[in-house]
Amino acid sequence: MTFPLIFDDAAIYPPGNLPLTDAIVAHRGHLAAAYSRLVGPLVVGLADLPALAGEGPLQIAVVVPDASGAAEAIARVRDLDGICLVALEVRDAGIEELAEAIGEPDGVAVYIEVPRDARSAGLISELASTAYRAKLRTGGLEQAMYPDEAELASALVALTAAKVPFKATAGLHHALRNTDPETGLEQHGFVNILAATERARLGADVDEVAAVLAIRDASQLPPLPESSPLLSIGTCVIAEPVEEIAALGLVTL
Repeated sequence: MTFPLIFDDAAIYPPGNLPLTDAIVAHRGHLAAAYSRLVGPLVVGLADLPALAGEGPLQIAVVVPDASGAAEAIARVRDLDGICLVALEVRDAGIEELAEAIGEPDGVAVYIEVPRDARSAGLISELASTAYRAKLRTGGLEQAMYPDEAELASALVALTAAKVPFKATAGLHHALRNTDPETGLEQHGFVNILAATERARLGADVDEVAAVLAIRDASQLPPLPESSPLLSIGTCVIAEPVEEIAALGLVTL
């Protein structure tokens, strides 16, 4: 089958914390590997942009705090030879505010982070009438940063009902739902999220979608799609997730 996700290279972010210069070298290695078709852009922050001078050719996604940061990122990248901005990930901005600041820039996928509170439904509804996409934060360095199955399932049902494409990032270290042996954290599996998204797209309710997120045995997962509104996941490592989906028979390297 064609595996529908790409892996956005967030190597400089926790828990990877790779220095930017090392991350660029590693990223080029991923692009030269047999799995290069699965590799997305290098994810950097606004403050990292000056250090990219002379590092082209390079495709990047830039994480920015707000609408003004998005506009600043677009302007800064214009001055960087060989650096191609393919995505913006905006932590906190209203749709109107962002549209005023940057419009809908050609060739740049704009992701707005969905807040984990009562604002989420309204934002997803507004996103449906724009070219902007959603970003789900699915983990972090402590358990409270991981939405539980019901919360994540609710977001997947809402996004698929609104036909809003999205990415997921943070805490997605493995293909399947797992308990990290070192930290004890309960972690979502990115293949679970892919399968759960498809179930939501086909009309499953929140409880049914949550049940898919909880599966730890790949043989129990429902069929995976060849395309999905879940476009990519952010990961601080790339080779390991690719090895896991190869071991599950989902890709051939």
